[in-house]
Amino acid sequence: MGINIKSKISIGLVTGLVISLSTNAILSQPINAVSNRFFCGILNKEPVTFARTARGNVPVIRWSSNTYFPPPWTAQRRCQEVAKRFQRNYDNGTLRYINSGTLNGESVVCAAVRKDDACTDKTLLFTLKRGTDADATLQRLMDRRGLASGYILSETGPGAVNVERYLDEAPVEENVSPVSP
Repeated sequence: MGINIKSKISIGLVTGLVISLSTNAILSQPINAVSNRFFCGILNKEPVTFARTARGNVPVIRWSSNTYFPPPWTAQRRCQEVAKRFQRNYDNGTLRYINSGTLNGESVVCAAVRKDDACTDKTLLFTLKRGTDADATLQRLMDRRGLASGYILSETGPGAVNVERYLDEAPVEENVSPVSP
């Protein structure tokens, strides 16, 4: 004995309803296809490490000096390398804050999960010149418009930048030229 015609129709209707509801549920969910991407671009003839966000391109670090380190570490090369490090730490979930600190006796700027985390080789974003005040340099290098809006935290110890807040609220730039690798 097989399934009667009423049962076949019921099974078909139920199957159709399930497919319809599943498709509706999938299509109505918000799609978070935009992920922050870090890159090096040129703004006002200077290399700048940017974050491409859903809102637009947010300037993060301005590289205004080519004399910061000896060749081959030009401002443009540092910008490109630091953009890669920002992206790696962002992808790894370790870029919630940008901290200043010391690593192997050098002043550094690094990614951190918490604002008081110590810098490590894995979270290093860039090294500063010997004898540099890392906290002051971090504040000088970060985009000034973002800093003017209060995105630097320095309640105790070294300063820290809340990356999520900075990327969500700092001004965006329209006229950015990408730098080719």
